[in-house]
Amino acid sequence: MRAMVLGKIGAPLTLQTLPDPLPGNDEVRLRVEACGVCRTDLHVVDGELPNIVTPLIPGHECVGIVEAVGPGLSGLKPGQRAGVPWLGNTCHHCRYCREGRENLCDAPEFTGYTRPGGFASHIVAHADYCVPLHDDADPVATAPLLCAGLIGWRCLVKAGQATRIGLYGFGAAAHIITQIARRQQRMVYAFTRAGDITAQTFAHSLGAVWAGSSDELPPEPLDAAILCAPVGDLVPQALRAVKKGGRVVCGGIHMSDIPSFPYRWLWEEREVVSVANLTRANARDFFAAKECEGIKTTTRIYPLEQANHALDDLRAGRLSGAAVLKL
Repeated sequence: MRAMVLGKIGAPLTLQTLPDPLPGNDEVRLRVEACGVCRTDLHVVDGELPNIVTPLIPGHECVGIVEAVGPGLSGLKPGQRAGVPWLGNTCHHCRYCREGRENLCDAPEFTGYTRPGGFASHIVAHADYCVPLHDDADPVATAPLLCAGLIGWRCLVKAGQATRIGLYGFGAAAHIITQIARRQQRMVYAFTRAGDITAQTFAHSLGAVWAGSSDELPPEPLDAAILCAPVGDLVPQALRAVKKGGRVVCGGIHMSDIPSFPYRWLWEEREVVSVANLTRANARDFFAAKECEGIKTTTRIYPLEQANHALDDLRAGRLSGAAVLKL
């Protein structure tokens, strides 16, 4: 197999040829067709997440064809298309797993972080944590749905029945959330980097009723805001933008420190909540939801060997939509 490997935190990935992985009990091996490049991959490569063990293959928005199955496995079969998301395995016994909150498992495994990911020609995954996909699913278009889509969906659910929703950081997740929210008859307000006319035009093209800089206030108070960018400075900005009783949902796995701010911006029962990981139920609900059918992802394709280029473009904000490695 070929893989882009992180050998040292902060260093560029290197293309390596490795032995083909063998699936163990309850596992499958997939031939990777496409893998999205997510901001969490940046956090891994840049060492912003704890306890990273190298060498490591990043990537957790993976679409592929099942090539081999482990001993005694039923369910997924060779030739079937499936997705491999961020949540790679859970312990099944801790309190959170028993309560159906496996996204908070005490001993989880994460694709492209604690187990080898999809920046490769092949990947081994636990079959129960794979997402079965239609045979005619477009691998490139589907890849971003496996994290940007799933986490965006969980954030939207956390936002409750909000009618006016602000999205801070208009990248892969936000461009998917916007389409779903519009189908749910919600109004979307897009907040971008200052002067980013390209992102604001992109937001309007997807149905946003307003788009402006993240340091601006919207024309009317928001019911809720979702932070798609890992910038702690945006939390006070979003609190100022939501109405009394409004909610700010932080969607990232990592965020820079939140600065101090006046209590009056939080007062009147405003809330700040975070979204951690996802559950298999989230994936089932997302792919079964009528408003998620036919979501169009805007993608820029890179060959596997250009994974570093894709990460650099994401880091510099040069993308509209999502970067995807195509094998």
